[in-house]
This record gives sequence, C-alpha cells and structure tokens, in this order.
Amino acid sequence: MSNRTTVTTFLLLEFSDVRELQILHFGVFLVIYLAALMGNLLIISVITLDRHLHTPMYFLLRNLAILDLGSITVTIPKSMVNSLMNSRVISYPGCVTQLFLFVVFIVTEIVLLTIMAYDRYVAICQPLHYERVMNRKACIQMAASAWTSSIVYSALHTGNTFRLPFCQSNVIHQFFCEIPQLLKLTCSEAYLSEVGFIAFGVFIGVNCFVFIFVSYVQIFRAVLRIPSEQGRHKAFSTCLPHLTVVSLLLFTGFFEYLNPTSSSGSNMDLLVGVLYAVVPPVMNPIIYSMRNKEIKAALKKLIPWILFTKN
Repeated sequence: MSNRTTVTTFLLLEFSDVRELQILHFGVFLVIYLAALMGNLLIISVITLDRHLHTPMYFLLRNLAILDLGSITVTIPKSMVNSLMNSRVISYPGCVTQLFLFVVFIVTEIVLLTIMAYDRYVAICQPLHYERVMNRKACIQMAASAWTSSIVYSALHTGNTFRLPFCQSNVIHQFFCEIPQLLKLTCSEAYLSEVGFIAFGVFIGVNCFVFIFVSYVQIFRAVLRIPSEQGRHKAFSTCLPHLTVVSLLLFTGFFEYLNPTSSSGSNMDLLVGVLYAVVPPVMNPIIYSMRNKEIKAALKKLIPWILFTKN
C-alpha cells in the first residue's frame, strides 16, 4: 500500500523531445481532431435533422458517430496539451478517467458494429420480418444494452486495474493510458486477475467477430441470389461501408494487442497506438459519407441550410 500511494501522477510517452517537433505534433493532431470532430458531428446532425434517415440503420450509425467522437476526444486533446506545454504528466484521476471512458467507447463500438451486422442480415436475408424485428423499440433496447454492459465492464476493468500497486515506474509507454501498459508497472501477482478480465474481453471480441463473419456469409449468399445486377449492387453498397469500418477497427485493434510491446518507449508503440485509437474515428465518417448516397444527398441539403441560417 505504501508503494501504491507514491504514484500520484503518470508520465505519458512523448512523440519527441525536440521543441519544433512537439509543435508539429500539436498541429498534426489538431488537424486530425478537427477533421474527426467535423465529420462525426456532420453525421450526427444529418441523421438527426433529415426525417428520411430516421431508420434503424441510421439510428445505429448515429450512435457509432457519437462513440467515435467520444473515443478520440478522450485521447487526443490531452496529448495535444502535453506537446504544447512541453509536458508528459497525466494525473492519477485523469488516467483513471481516460482509461474508463476509452474502454467504454471501444467496447460499445464493437458491440454496436455487431448489432449493425445483424441489422444488415435481417434487412437482406429476412426483409419481410425487418420492420417487426428491427423496430424503434428493439433498436433502443439493443443500443442501451450495448452502452450499459460496456459501462459495467469498463468500471470493473478499470477498478481492478487501479487497485493494483504501482511500484515499478510511473512511465506509461503510450501517448494515452491503456491497460497493457499499466499492467507492466505493477509489482503484484494480483495482476493475474486483470489478465482474466482481458481474456474475457478478448473472448467477447472474438464472439462478435464470429457473429459478424457468419452474418456476412449469409448476406453474400442472399445477395448472389438476387436476379438483377442493380439489386445486387444496391445490397452490396449498403454493406460495404459497415464491413470496411469493422475491418479497420478489428485490424488496428489486433495489431495493438498482438504487437509485442517493448520495455521502453518506442516509435512503434506510438504508431500502433495512433492506428488503434486515432485512425478509426477519423476514417469512419469518410467511409460512410463516401459510399452512402442517402448521406451525401442529406449533406447537400444540410450545408446550404446551415449557410442560409448563418446569413
């Protein structure tokens, strides 16, 4: 307990100790953050304001945009402030909060992408039952269950991590607080219980991946049976953005947790962290807006309306 109380702050891994490169990092992350902010806010605004998009698919997409906005807001601003202030410090409560919220957003996003795969499966493979299965009440219940279960899991996960004594060091070899790096700082065998939480999370993630994979096998079989080429193209166009988003999140996540972390901070650790925590929230709005005609049409109506309102 005495060793644990000595850790009141943590030191995050910095991108560079050269002042000019720190300013460059701040500028690059500012552009990335503003792009993610604008993209996800546009998706949320378009779906909220356009009544034609008040469907189950776009209800889930709006939740996805909220999650992307939350996950990137949890990580990037603190790193930007540290670079601007030439600091590496994050407080103990700040690290707890960052870890808790990041796990909530990531786990909820994985579950939500699984629900979206189920939505596409019902829409294409069981179209006659779609309105009954994916009604407004069912969508709200599934989304609420995803958020609630993720909050509970993150609370247990975060609480179990920070009850461990930290006595190895207070240097986190990443630009934000994450569990694998924090576990390297513990000096107690009790960390094995946290490994159990991680194993459970991996088990849930693998089940979600299997469910999505099986859903898309059934979807592709159904699409290939559609007689018209136009019908097949329309079905594929509704599935391709979701499949791209799922692939992006899973590949970057697997790369993060399967990549052997070094005992000392490295550029590879930072690159992997950026791929995992920054790239998906920035790319998801672009992927959906580029491949979705309804989103593009709603954006064309929304942007002139915003300009007219300002004038």
